[in-house]
Amino acid sequence: MTNEFPKIMGILNVTPDSFSDGGRFSTSKEAIEYAENMIDKGVDILDIGGESTRPGSENVSVEEERQRVIPIIKEIKKTFPRSIISIDTTKYEVAASAVEEGAEIINDVSALRFSPKIAELVASKDLSVILMHMQGNPKTMQNQPKYNNVVQEVYDFLQDRIEYARNNGINKIYGDIGIGFGKTLDHNIELLRNISFFHSLGVPLVLGISRKSFLGKLLNIDNPLDRDIPTALMHSLLLDKGIDIIRVHNIDNIQYLKKLYNIFRKQ
Repeated sequence: MTNEFPKIMGILNVTPDSFSDGGRFSTSKEAIEYAENMIDKGVDILDIGGESTRPGSENVSVEEERQRVIPIIKEIKKTFPRSIISIDTTKYEVAASAVEEGAEIINDVSALRFSPKIAELVASKDLSVILMHMQGNPKTMQNQPKYNNVVQEVYDFLQDRIEYARNNGINKIYGDIGIGFGKTLDHNIELLRNISFFHSLGVPLVLGISRKSFLGKLLNIDNPLDRDIPTALMHSLLLDKGIDIIRVHNIDNIQYLKKLYNIFRKQ
């Protein structure tokens, strides 16, 4: 276990219907300004998504998703050529276009199941891929999700997908337990209590808990925008669990946590 603070992945959703910030960045100008703000504040990775994966969400076409994300990626890389861009997509065509514009990470909530061709793209370009667990798909995933043993079943799924990725020539793999993706409140809590178990997968771990509904249910906070402080507090509780990347909406709160951590951590 190192004393390094996890890398910070800043979320930039250019969608009208994401669960907490849908419609906030309705123009490319607003999205690019927000991206520049995050970069100025020291975000390590920008995760850009053009299709909502909130519970019950509908798919959008390849062309619409491209139109939402590609101009933004292009402009960010033009202004900040050293910035690290992650494209949050399950579509090969969108991933390929994003990579052409400089994206280095594919964040695939389907773990290469919806578009297996993404594996070929990642391997051929020696990119990184984030493989996440999800039961079902975004439209149906919260329809009474069930597990016999949620920790073991999520582990087995990720182990299988990691093996699939390696067998397809992918070397840079991250695992994500998929908090909120086909899980009840109890499932999410059980996974977080046992997150250290997932280190034996042999890959770095990504954690996405920012503004998630389980925090709202635990603390009676209906508005996702009011969950930023609980998000930071939950991250502080998990800092000794060996998470490699934390995916967040509110950059300021996490930067405060990082500063305090770097001041007071044990050397």
